[in-house]
Amino acid sequence: MSLLALGINHESAPVAVREKVVFDTTNTQQALQNLLSIKAVKEAAVLSTCNRTEIYCRTEDDDVQTIIDWLHQYYNLSPNEITPYLYTHSNRDAIVHMMCVASGLNSLILGEPQILGQMKDAHSNAVNANTLDRVLTRLFQHIFKTAKQVRTDTSIGSSPVSVAFAAVALAKKIFGDLSEQTALMIGAGQTIELASRHLNEAGIKNIIVANRTVGKAHELADLFQGYAITLEDLPKHLNEADIVISSTASPIPVLGQGTVQTALKKRKNKPMFMVDIAVPRDIEEEVSELDDVYLYTVDDLQEIIQENQKSRENAAEEAREIIEQQADDFLLWLNSLDVNPLIHQLRQRCMNTKEEALEKARKQINNGDDPLNVIETLANQLTNKLIHTPSAELRHAGEHGQSEIIDAAKVLFKLPSNSGKS
Repeated sequence: MSLLALGINHESAPVAVREKVVFDTTNTQQALQNLLSIKAVKEAAVLSTCNRTEIYCRTEDDDVQTIIDWLHQYYNLSPNEITPYLYTHSNRDAIVHMMCVASGLNSLILGEPQILGQMKDAHSNAVNANTLDRVLTRLFQHIFKTAKQVRTDTSIGSSPVSVAFAAVALAKKIFGDLSEQTALMIGAGQTIELASRHLNEAGIKNIIVANRTVGKAHELADLFQGYAITLEDLPKHLNEADIVISSTASPIPVLGQGTVQTALKKRKNKPMFMVDIAVPRDIEEEVSELDDVYLYTVDDLQEIIQENQKSRENAAEEAREIIEQQADDFLLWLNSLDVNPLIHQLRQRCMNTKEEALEKARKQINNGDDPLNVIETLANQLTNKLIHTPSAELRHAGEHGQSEIIDAAKVLFKLPSNSGKS
């Protein structure tokens, strides 16, 4: 049995590569069930965010190439198209990696809290797809416990940094005072809500929320005294926006070069700052070619993010110590699975021996034999039967110099270390 984790993230691959292998609500369940059709794969889950796509599996062997081949085939990619960008981990390294991811240690923003919720979503999606069994279910629960301990016992989350925070920090560098600016927020998920809160705290007074479901857009806009529009209304209102932050789950761009160019003409070429946090991208790459547009993707926020990571680095070291210990604890449980059937067999054999001895003793008592003599005989016979095989095997080990068996017996039966000497 092997545990495998493989994937790509913001460090191993640019956004143009990451957007080729995105799992979303429309294809996750199908993909997981398809993955489990591989004979060697026994359990599976996938984590897919704007910064990473990762596959977690329990397999009969450690043939990770089979999973890589499946990924290429599932997304109809040419052989090795994404292989150079992939990283892989197995067994203990896979456990440590998943714990680091859930704790925010591998995030673009060190220690960001959103990833734990996304890891829980990955678990829920796998549960719904019926692709989890005993091992990965236990592992996910252990990971959630570990991430909570990291949050509680370290200061990893003490600084308010996130992709949303970095986007707003960049807007403040460009515009200075945001009180006179208008922000257009595309999407209504957690990242957009967080960015809206940061903008509101920075003094912005005008917020427009665009979303495919206008009801969710209204809910978010009402929090900041803004107003809501549908995605179809974007061309009508884009010219009002000085700041555009977009994070939707759309498989295709929601803003194209032509739409932005038209908005700029209405603005009389007044500059527009745009941040595309989505993967796949919400804003066509060609928009960056337009004058008076400052377009940034999640990859472009790296410099700001690094400045905010410094205060968390010491906490990250403490977190890694917790994770190493928790990984060892999980491995103890995992290793015990191999010996549990053996313990069951041993217990069953002893129970059978006991029942045979008891049945014989009952017959003797029913025949009128002295109960005290029957009990003494039962104890002697039961003892002799239980120690017969171990004694015979130890004698054979001694005759053939098999010291490892003798040493194991001392541990199993808690015998003194000098018990083998005369």
